[in-house]
Order: sequence, then C-alpha cells, then structure tokens
Amino acid sequence: TENKGILERLDAGEVVVGDGGYVMQLERRGYVKAGHWTPEAAVEHPEAVRQLHREFLRAGADVIQTFTFYCSEDKLELSGNVTDISGAQINDAACDMAREVADEGGALVAGGVSQTPLYANKGSESDVKAIFKKQLDDFLKKDIDFFMVEYFEYVEEAVWGVEVMKTGGKPVGATLCISPDGDRSGVPPGECAVRLVKAGADIVGINCHLDPLTCVRTVKLMKEGLEKAGLKAHLMVQPLGFHTPECNIGGYVSLPEFPFALETRIITRWDVHKYAREAYNAGIRYIGGCCGFEPYHIRAISEELAEERGFLPPASTKHSLWAATLETHTKPWVKARAGRQYWENLLPASGRPKCPSMATPAD
Repeated sequence: TENKGILERLDAGEVVVGDGGYVMQLERRGYVKAGHWTPEAAVEHPEAVRQLHREFLRAGADVIQTFTFYCSEDKLELSGNVTDISGAQINDAACDMAREVADEGGALVAGGVSQTPLYANKGSESDVKAIFKKQLDDFLKKDIDFFMVEYFEYVEEAVWGVEVMKTGGKPVGATLCISPDGDRSGVPPGECAVRLVKAGADIVGINCHLDPLTCVRTVKLMKEGLEKAGLKAHLMVQPLGFHTPECNIGGYVSLPEFPFALETRIITRWDVHKYAREAYNAGIRYIGGCCGFEPYHIRAISEELAEERGFLPPASTKHSLWAATLETHTKPWVKARAGRQYWENLLPASGRPKCPSMATPAD
C-alpha cells in the first residue's frame, strides 16, 4: 500500500487506521499547556512529538496527522502562549516531522485545520476563510497527502474549511465534533454530511467530544443522510478515548472532570476492540482516535481488524491477541484470564467507592 493515496485505499475497500490524540497526550507528558491546547511543541520539543508519531505508526496507524491543531494565528495570539513562534513555523516543523515518521512505515500524512476563535466571535466568512487559506498555503509548500478539516462544532464553519482546503487540489476529509442530536445550531448529522459532501469533502465523519460507540452512532446518521440525498462519500471516525454516557451536546469539555480528572473514564483496549468492530460493521473504513487515544488503543484497532487488513502492526510483537501471554503466568488466577471470554465480559471497577458513574454536564 506504500504508494497508494487515501482515496485509492478507501476505494479499494481497505481499512485505514488513523492515529490517536496529540494535544491531550502531550499535555500529560508535559509539552502542551491545557486550556490553550496549542502545538508549539512541534518547534520547542520536536523529539516529544516525533516519538508519539512513531508510537502511533508502530501501533498500526496508516495516517500520521500533522501536529497543527489550533495552529491558526488568531488562536496562537489568543493563547498568549506563543510570542516568539509563528503559526507558519509550527506548521513547517510539524509537516516535516509527520512526513519523516510516515515515511518510516509507508503511512500517509494528513494536514489538519480546526475551528477558529474568529468564527465563534461572529467573524465574517471571508475573514475565517483567510485563516484557513493561510494554513493551506503553509501545507502546500510541504509534502502532504491529503487535508483534514476536523473538530468543528458548527457545520457552517466546517463547510468554509472544506471549500478552502479543496482548492489545494488534494483529497479532503471532514469531521465534526457533534453529538447524535446535531451541530451547535441544531443541524442534524445527516444534513451536516450532505452539506460537507456538497462542499467537496471526499471523506466525512465525526471526531472527538464523545465516546467511540456514540461517535459511531452519529456517523451512521450521517451515512443515512447521504444515502437519502443520493450522495456518496467515504466514512471516518476518530472518537474520544473516554466514556461519556451523558451524551451531552457540549461533549466531554462540559463534564466536571475536564480536563484534569478524566482518568477514571479512560476506555480500555477491549473497549476499542468492540468499537473497531462496530465501526467496521457500520461501513466506516477510516477508523482512528482523538483525545485520550494512546498508542495501545490504536494497536487494539489494528488487532481487531487484523484479518481484514491481512497483517498485524509491529507493536503486536509485544502483545498477544486476547491476552494469550497470560497462559504462562505463575499465579493460577491470572493464568485463568488468558482469553477473549474473560476480557470481553469484564466489568472493570473504578476503585472509587464514593464516586458516581455519571456526572451532570454544564452544557
């Protein structure tokens, strides 16, 4: 698959495994400032970003996304975090790094743009598009395989992003961070998908904000909308790596635990097996993760779909399918846990007797 582009792979019915989350993972490792979530680490600590790219690649990722989330000049200025590094410098370093690592394993590079503070502050279409255009111009100087318009709460702004990125002459994927109820303006997922495809998106789907099975449910609604409209597009999903049974419109950002106490909500590798299978059965072929997805979660996608893909990722040399390694454990009760039956049916305890299983979201 080394020289095949994203659409060639998807047109052939191949499973494309996405990578995982960057800003939240790097915040926990000490390289990103929470609240700002800007990617200056691409310039300040390239070794940290490169290592995470490599771990996702080793776990089976077919796509490495540039570490350019929230890299628009207005967002960087707003954060006040970055005074001596420009958006162009970050884009430049992030693109080179993603390409370098992707080439180590025949992966593709996706250059991403995300929602802007300007749109939220009622910026005009031409001003918002100018921000995307600036990022596109940076990407076009680099060796990028396709573009991603991701993490948009309003389909209108995502459509503007798609329209701009489409002028770059490469495939465009678009993912909204919305609930099954629709975007922030109440536009249902099916209609969102139709608008994105009409704007020129080749791949549409959902990323972040809510847990894997919820995101799959929303993509199914997008698929229905496209089918009703007689439109065709590939489907993708890159969900949140935390359980969000509240299924609220604001997603995990509105939960009381965001962003510093989400640990008890982390999904297990076995949850990911279930998610990957559900996504595949729903007809989704680009399957990855967003915030909260660590390399071992991406490996779980690769392992669940190993038969469909025809191979296991390098990281599986240090992991046996469905915990078979435990067969050799000296303690009989641990040895008894070797096998799918045990892990698939386990109800993990949180270890917090006084804690509720759900919270009341702010939004």
